[in-house]
Amino acid sequence: MESDELHYRLVELLQENPEITQRDLARALGVSLGRTNYCLRALVAKGWVKISNFRNSKNRRAYLYLLTPRGVEAKARLTRKFLEIKLSEYESLRAEIRRLKLAAKQEGAS
Repeated sequence: MESDELHYRLVELLQENPEITQRDLARALGVSLGRTNYCLRALVAKGWVKISNFRNSKNRRAYLYLLTPRGVEAKARLTRKFLEIKLSEYESLRAEIRRLKLAAKQEGAS
């Protein structure tokens, strides 16, 4: 998975569920726990995510992941970029399907 796509999916998951654990993030993203932790630290260093402990939690390892205003802006940029990539992939796939249908039709006619 590309870094931009991973960051996009990570901030999307964090925005949907700020109380998610790193283990659950790793599972949802299909990457290792270490890579998840590394990416989270990178997002914190960029100022996109703020991490804080739950004050009332019995589990002292429970964290809250909040997107900062910079993180929300970055998510919007990543969303646009991700959408452009997926639309391009979609158009390429549509063109390939058209070519395959035409080839199948021509082979069936001969």
